[in-house]
Amino acid sequence: MSVTTTTGYVEDVSPGSGALPPRAWYASSDAPSLSLNGTWRFRLSDTADAEDDSFAARGYDADGWAEVSVPGHWVLQGHGSPAYTNHLYPFPVDPPRVPTENPTGDHLRVFDLPADWPADGGAVLRFDGVESCARVWLNGTELGEFKGSRLPHEFAVGELLKPAGNVLAVRVHQWSAGSYLEDQDQWWLPGIFRDVTLLHRPAGCVDDFFVHASYDHTTGTGTLRVDSGVAGRVTVPELGIDVPTGEPVTVPVEPWSAETPRRYEGVLATEGERVPLRIGFRTVELSDGLIKVNGTAVLFKGVNRHEWHPVRGRALDLATMREDVLLMKRHNINAVRTSHYPPHPAFLDLCDEFGLWVIDECDLETHGFTEQGWRDNPVDDDRWTPALLDRAARMVERDKNHPSVVMWSLGNEAGIGRGLTAMAEWIRARDASRLLHYEGDATCRDTDVYARMYASHAEVERIGRGLDGGPRRRRELPFILCEYAHAMGNGPGGLADYQRLFRTYDRLQGGFVWEWIDHGIAHPELGFAYGGDFGEELHDGNFVCDGLLFPDRRPSPGLIEYKKVIEPVTLTGDGRAGTVRVTNGYDFADLAALAFSWSYEVEGEPVEEGTLAVPALAPGESAEVKLPAVPAGAPSGEALWTVRAHLASGTAWAPAGHVVAWGQVPVTERRVPSVAASARPVPGDGVIVLGPATFDARTGAVRTIGGVPVTGLRLDVWRATTDNDDGAAWQSDLRYGLLWRELGLHRMRHRLDAVEAGEDALTVRTRVAPAAREAGLATVYRWTSDGDRLRLTVSTVPEGDWSVPLPRLGIRFGLRAAERVRWYGGGPGEAYPDTRAAALTGRWEAAVDDLQTPYVRPQENGARIDVRWAELGGLRVEGDPAFFLTARRWTTEQLDAAAHRTDLVPGDTVWVNLDHAQHGIGSQSCGPAPLPRYHLRAEPAEFSFVFSAIDSVPQLPFKIR
Repeated sequence: MSVTTTTGYVEDVSPGSGALPPRAWYASSDAPSLSLNGTWRFRLSDTADAEDDSFAARGYDADGWAEVSVPGHWVLQGHGSPAYTNHLYPFPVDPPRVPTENPTGDHLRVFDLPADWPADGGAVLRFDGVESCARVWLNGTELGEFKGSRLPHEFAVGELLKPAGNVLAVRVHQWSAGSYLEDQDQWWLPGIFRDVTLLHRPAGCVDDFFVHASYDHTTGTGTLRVDSGVAGRVTVPELGIDVPTGEPVTVPVEPWSAETPRRYEGVLATEGERVPLRIGFRTVELSDGLIKVNGTAVLFKGVNRHEWHPVRGRALDLATMREDVLLMKRHNINAVRTSHYPPHPAFLDLCDEFGLWVIDECDLETHGFTEQGWRDNPVDDDRWTPALLDRAARMVERDKNHPSVVMWSLGNEAGIGRGLTAMAEWIRARDASRLLHYEGDATCRDTDVYARMYASHAEVERIGRGLDGGPRRRRELPFILCEYAHAMGNGPGGLADYQRLFRTYDRLQGGFVWEWIDHGIAHPELGFAYGGDFGEELHDGNFVCDGLLFPDRRPSPGLIEYKKVIEPVTLTGDGRAGTVRVTNGYDFADLAALAFSWSYEVEGEPVEEGTLAVPALAPGESAEVKLPAVPAGAPSGEALWTVRAHLASGTAWAPAGHVVAWGQVPVTERRVPSVAASARPVPGDGVIVLGPATFDARTGAVRTIGGVPVTGLRLDVWRATTDNDDGAAWQSDLRYGLLWRELGLHRMRHRLDAVEAGEDALTVRTRVAPAAREAGLATVYRWTSDGDRLRLTVSTVPEGDWSVPLPRLGIRFGLRAAERVRWYGGGPGEAYPDTRAAALTGRWEAAVDDLQTPYVRPQENGARIDVRWAELGGLRVEGDPAFFLTARRWTTEQLDAAAHRTDLVPGDTVWVNLDHAQHGIGSQSCGPAPLPRYHLRAEPAEFSFVFSAIDSVPQLPFKIR
């Protein structure tokens, strides 16, 4: 007995059959269209051939089927479960074979044509994205099947349409031969996840067209030529253009750039259709070893963007795409790499409109073959080359008319091979107006840029200096970090250090942070779920949560830091001289669109504010601008100027007053708090009284300060390790989070050696060390008081072999009834030694709960840097020197043990950390560890805090910025 199946196409390496040739995408025309998005009937089977194709016939009764939304993924709508892997294939690697267990979703949509649907002409059915393999029928007639999940496929259906009761049937298989080409670092999410549209195609309609719009920066003219498969005319009224298709015309124009996205409205008119054109004139070239647009070298301040929504997955609506673009523009981002597939085409329209450079990446990644040394890799197997060329063509033809697209990318982490060369040759022959990118080939044979991922600062500097070696062709190419600064959890650290290198060496043309958004899935019990939360056999945990946005699109501290690091205007100065140096860091725009303001602040309080006249500096120019005189009658104390550059008028992406850049210029230094040691320790009934404080006479532990109960004050060196502390398993560099645990720093023991009540001080001598190790910290707490205030001086001396840095060094203690925190120092958000660029010195206030940063996987977070003083829970604390402040309603140990935010249950005690220092953050979750200068070395240290009681009502109001 033999079994015959009709699913051989699933494992066929070809791209499919029946689909029309790819062509340019456009959002609208005067030809009618009908969206088939909405509610579809749905049936899920365990295997690819569990059901026959009778469901595709008209009259089939699907009333008992479930319903799903299209666009959508069925695993996010209650049918099966999502699964996350970084690069491992979640099925046996036996190309092109896939498992028999192959979830298959049958989709049905019955639709009527609108009453005014034209009776003449043809029609095209378009799918903008289906994962991973689809077979399509209309009214019982099979149209074909296709692969290439994030690419459009169209079918001619005009003769099959009926006025009413049309039955569209789509069978979608989760696994197919195409899955081997789509091993991107993301959730595996089958379904019809982009739009389904019926397009009327009248006689003489526009078929494919190619808008060539170059710019000559030496003459200020643009040359337009629109090639069209169907002859017609091109009109651009603003430019006085009215020419036949195929005929070039040169006129004076304003060029398009990401900073000045000037577009001209036009029309392509053929006998049967009028298509709106939005034309941006620009020229991209490789010149003098640099990427130049319109004759100017550009600096990419970019992000990698996977499409993501915490409820809908990769099924994004226009409003969400627009929100992404607006957030990018408001945070000074100027470039996007569409990792690792072409995005929804409407996203590129938004990039054209608002201004973003785009590296458009092909839907290609075969990363899982690295597990077998790239053996059988499809990109080096001629049988797969037609599928690779199909994917390249569908990307290029769809997106070729977008001025924002300045580079095509062959794909990501697919090794090397003949197929990639074939793709590069085809793309160059079809479109010579853009550059080619691919990171995986160290020879740069098929690319126009030298791209790397996660190169260390030192290596990037060597490349910038031309000391990197390698093939001659590679050494002559511009360099970009197509991925760097892995934004997983707390971080990324070291952004400012990278940016300094980009600004120093012309060859270094910037980079793209990995990545834009955490891919957490909204979950009723876990808050946001990540890999492993759905019972996956293989998964990569929270490695899928590595973005500058949290899943709900709230900016993380990493995005705030990135905005500051890449701000296009640099403001530095000499406070005593009363000047500020303004430098225009734009590539194309002058500063005419910006207004400047100043604020003179003493002890964080604004004393006087005003506007600052700054010339409209050209790109790259600087000017010394005189600040006003110090305001008359300004109080004494630590003073500084804060200068801001903000939008003078509203733009399409932000309102007037939006802050683009800022700088602070110190004038006078801080006064260090002092306490005269005039009070003496007084023994009592089991207690020692010193000034406003009481201590346990046996242990020397402080019990109250000014009547405020204080719990468990002690030296603290442990932090709940960050994703970057723990690093990645494949890295050969030291991973300090693991070493800290191995040393036992998460379980330190505190030995009391002596309690000494002297004439003017209470001294407590201890040794703090982990079990099973000889290394420890000899720690002395020295308490003094002037009667009203209490000073604690902590001295630590390392003993034994300390071969690793410390996570933190400071004290922690518990307070009750601490609801809000006021502080003078860095804010408003968290900051660490190598993530501190965005910390603005001022006075701030927040609820304790709002000090927490909601990383999807809980970890060390929420520290405020350079704190001079803080008030919380009835106490005022001043630092000598300034300190890091953290306050939370759970212990560090509870934070360390939590896997999700919902594991953190607030307690009755607020645990406060006052840290003398913290170890840096880095981006070792996939990139480099913190630079050595950000290491917290175990060495002798001394630091002090001054405590005093405050009223529960704030003493003086102050302005919160």
